[in-house]
Amino acid sequence: MRSILIAFARALLSQLHFRMLMLTLLPFVASLALWGVVLWLGLQPLMDWLQSWFATHDAFRITGNALSWLGLGAIKTVLVPMIAMWLLLPLMILTALIFVGTLAIPAIVRHVSERDYPDLERRRGGSLLGSLWVSGMSFVVFMVVWVLTLPLNLIPPLTFVIQPLLWGWLTYRVMAYDALADHASEAERRELMRLHRWPLLVIGAAAGTMGAAPSLLWLGGALSIIFFPLLAAFSIWLYVLVFVFSGLWFEHYCLDALRRLRPVREGAVQGATGSSPPVLKDIN
Repeated sequence: MRSILIAFARALLSQLHFRMLMLTLLPFVASLALWGVVLWLGLQPLMDWLQSWFATHDAFRITGNALSWLGLGAIKTVLVPMIAMWLLLPLMILTALIFVGTLAIPAIVRHVSERDYPDLERRRGGSLLGSLWVSGMSFVVFMVVWVLTLPLNLIPPLTFVIQPLLWGWLTYRVMAYDALADHASEAERRELMRLHRWPLLVIGAAAGTMGAAPSLLWLGGALSIIFFPLLAAFSIWLYVLVFVFSGLWFEHYCLDALRRLRPVREGAVQGATGSSPPVLKDIN
């Protein structure tokens, strides 16, 4: 726990650095430009398709009865726009994650390693393709579970449990790989992921709780629909900010763990080599 808190404090100080604050702007502008075009061209067709699907499958009556039973009957009037927004939300998370991973993570690695771990050797056990693979597969799982648990988000108490858990798992999977990709060898990365699985999950869950905060903005019913463009822009910026801070937190924790691991591993290797029996020459 002490290492987690120390890494958190270091990440907070790093986040307040001017370079890290400015680093949130580029992924935010890129995500905002992309989603401005997507929403302009695709939001209304998506809502029209949902409206048609609900009407064809008698889903308005079924969901209306379920919402009335839960005491949320007022949501029936804005159900289709809300579902459209919640279907788009995972894609917004994905684009923020991709832009942060490609535009921000390399700068985070340079900033943290140069300032706090300048003597740590880079063994480059990860790659861009590996990062994209881990991010893509993790997000596929995340999105499937997101869609399956989407109805539960209408019940506010469950939202405070589901969202942090999903975010925590996604953040842990993606950020831990990226944090070690440049400095650790593949064997070191696997060993660190095994030895520090639970602390990394704790960091992921804490980051997931912070990452769930933007999602709560979308629970405002009719108000969230009226202010949808502003909420979308503000949510994207919050996602980028959380991703950057999470990257800093994982980077500090993982590089410190790697720095402590290497003397132990190298000492064990040297000890094993030094304790081997001498080779005797055959004099016959």
